[in-house]
Amino acid sequence: MLSTLPNLLTLSRIFAVPLLVALMWGPGAWQWLVAFVLFFIAGLTDYLDGYLARAQGTVSKIGVFLDPIADKIMVAAVIVMLVHSGIVHGVAVIAALIILLREIIVSGLREYLAGLQVSLPVSQLAKWKTAFQMIALGTLVFAGASTTFMPWLPAHDIGLACLWVAAALTLVTGYDYLRVGLKHMA
Repeated sequence: MLSTLPNLLTLSRIFAVPLLVALMWGPGAWQWLVAFVLFFIAGLTDYLDGYLARAQGTVSKIGVFLDPIADKIMVAAVIVMLVHSGIVHGVAVIAALIILLREIIVSGLREYLAGLQVSLPVSQLAKWKTAFQMIALGTLVFAGASTTFMPWLPAHDIGLACLWVAAALTLVTGYDYLRVGLKHMA
């Protein structure tokens, strides 16, 4: 089942992370522009893998397992590199940390609840959180190149604003998931 197109798309996101990190490690605007394109393509594959799996009836256990892992690896790597590069700095690191901590907590909660045979479905608000998160991270990656290619575009400011919106939604959805999970822990 690993060789289905949806699963291959998911794996491509995982394999793209080291290249994404390497591109973001460099100071060159061209590297950041290529990193942005790669991040954008990876975001598209995140949408496409789930859509294709459902449309083709090829949803698999391995895909259900790998998809959230691929998402979390990519998000964590990009956040770390944005902080490392100084694009996310100062108080904005708190927003980034909120996102990282929520991802870890919700992953642990899902794993615990899976042992109890309880699923934790993704809420509509969590989908909005993901959208803002991906827009924020993509815009911040683009900010690494925008000063050279589009100096008039306030990509950094837009990215930080979206990062704070994503962090706020992260707190709300994380609390919702934790509240549901705690009912099963009592």
